Amino acid sequence: MSLLGNIIWLVFGGFISGVGYIVGGLTICLTIIGIPFGLQAVKLGIATFTPFGRKIVEDEKANSTLTTIFNVIWLIFFGWEIALVHLIHGLILAITIIGLPFAKQHFKLMIIALLPFGRNLE
Repeated sequence: MSLLGNIIWLVFGGFISGVGYIVGGLTICLTIIGIPFGLQAVKLGIATFTPFGRKIVEDEKANSTLTTIFNVIWLIFFGWEIALVHLIHGLILAITIIGLPFAKQHFKLMIIALLPFGRNLE
């Protein structure tokens, strides 16, 4: 089921979204200060390619001071906008029964988009 869900996800927008995250992340990496944030955007792009069959896992350093500072900076500059897009897409997809599994994936990606430091999709 995960394979079929991921294939449908890629065909209907997941590939374009993943590439967009990766291109945006590489653009952010052009500045030295933006490298940690660009790497998180690339990580989010890779997670966007195949979200079915994966779950959110917290690292042991997820609640450290530096991770919290980076998450707050991410949330202010990038995270809330990305999470809002995933929320809107998820709500639109949740209108139909067929769209419910895809809405669930958007809600999962929304959590990582809000606070990506210290969290992975495995």
